[in-house]
Amino acid sequence: MSRLTLQHPALAANVVSAVNRELNAEPALRHPSLAQWRLPEKSFAASAGRELAQRLSDSHQVDACWQASVKTWSDFRLIAFDMDSTLITIECIDEMADYFGKKPEVAAITEAAMRGEITDYNESLRRRVALLAQMPADVMDRMYRERLRLTPGVEQLIRTAQRAGLKVLLVSGGFTFFANRLKERLSLDFARANELELAAGKLTGNLSGEIINAAVKKRIVQETCAQIGCLPAQAIVVGDGANDLQMMSVAGASIAYRAKPIVRQQAMYAINYCGLDAAVNFFE
Repeated sequence: MSRLTLQHPALAANVVSAVNRELNAEPALRHPSLAQWRLPEKSFAASAGRELAQRLSDSHQVDACWQASVKTWSDFRLIAFDMDSTLITIECIDEMADYFGKKPEVAAITEAAMRGEITDYNESLRRRVALLAQMPADVMDRMYRERLRLTPGVEQLIRTAQRAGLKVLLVSGGFTFFANRLKERLSLDFARANELELAAGKLTGNLSGEIINAAVKKRIVQETCAQIGCLPAQAIVVGDGANDLQMMSVAGASIAYRAKPIVRQQAMYAINYCGLDAAVNFFE
């Protein structure tokens, strides 16, 4: 059976009624934020189903997902999250720059990179980090305490995946200072991020070790799958930016969370209005 899912924090009854009429079917499951319709596989071609979901999302401002076939949690062994603006609500480097009086310059480079307008991610990251040279390292601790917030629904998604037996990977183009703290806080299995170079308690403006760019993110997902004994097709990847597309491309399921247009277009599922716990309803 194929399935259409509509979600919104306050899903309007008139939207559900309009879809009922279009599909000539009643939703199989309905509560204030969720409606699902199960339909014979031949009711819509896969492309037509995706077009329907996109049209409903655009016209009714809801999260709409078409699945030609529904996967279960048991189909997967790993769930991998990007960090900035995915697992957490902020872009860490932008907030660090704000404390240091450099936010406009850093944020402009970040946004262009995430839209895919700067294709050399390594260079864009080096340029941003260089702007933070001489920033006291304790600014990061202050920022973690004062500004870093988990994305709504992410804890429920992680716990659901863990109860189903999935391992959890945080793989980020951000920084180990934050990724390692989130790994401990959320009891994640793996965390990989970029290492900021420090000297005399201040950032030097340089990075240590390999830069975690799009290709490296993909490789880390593949290596983690091999480590736990599964295929990349048994991984779920959640992200929001252009540098998440490569790791999404090898995954069995990809979820774009409040993502850039290029990511929404290529991901299997998109969440724009709900919290990340909406992803729980994509799987059985």
